[in-house]
Amino acid sequence: MFDRLFSFIKTDQAPPDHFLIGATVVPLQFVHHPRARRYLLRLLPDGVARITIPRRGSVSTARDFAARNINWLGEQLQRQASLPKTSTHWQIGDEIYFRGEPVCLERLNEAAIRVGTEQIKVATGSANLKPTIQRHLHRLAAKELPLRVMELAGAHGILVSRVTVRNQRSRWGSCSRRGTISLNWRLIQCPAFVRDYIILHELAHRRQMNHSAKFWQEVERICPDYRSAEVWVKAHAILLR
Repeated sequence: MFDRLFSFIKTDQAPPDHFLIGATVVPLQFVHHPRARRYLLRLLPDGVARITIPRRGSVSTARDFAARNINWLGEQLQRQASLPKTSTHWQIGDEIYFRGEPVCLERLNEAAIRVGTEQIKVATGSANLKPTIQRHLHRLAAKELPLRVMELAGAHGILVSRVTVRNQRSRWGSCSRRGTISLNWRLIQCPAFVRDYIILHELAHRRQMNHSAKFWQEVERICPDYRSAEVWVKAHAILLR
């Protein structure tokens, strides 16, 4: 249905390639990945269509691949548009997720607020509490998540060389061939079973650096209830925005 609404736009400004789907201009981002086995298409939260190019692949073939999947991309645009918008401002009385539960931002005094079990110092008269709260939660995640990774890795006999906690905008975690596990600090906002699933998902990549059937068998072996966690992750993808 989107084929008739699709066209290329060529401009002299970067990025040079776009899709036009209906009235929406979708920039294309081409990423070469030497470990990728096939072309992959993903719509990022900021509306960019990212095409992963495998080893020996080309940009022209990647563009054709994306064009063949224009219906899917249009469906993802509609789904993205239907998601509730995240607020750029957090203030007293707002609710945010913390450890899987919606918690209300409460004022303790002029210089402190409460977020669930956390007391956070804030500048007097702050109109937007979001940056301060996010920094606090990021620091908290940086303390807790590496410890949990090591606990789960030890329980399953998986070697990990390093753990980092980052501010990814399009993924919950990743695993490198060198054994580095990178996690999104927003896992501190998820329930424990979801946090553990994301960690175990990345740990499973230490045995299968792909998303093959064998990989998902490994995930199910070490995290039997992973499907429930996947449902929660998809329903709360807005947290990555």
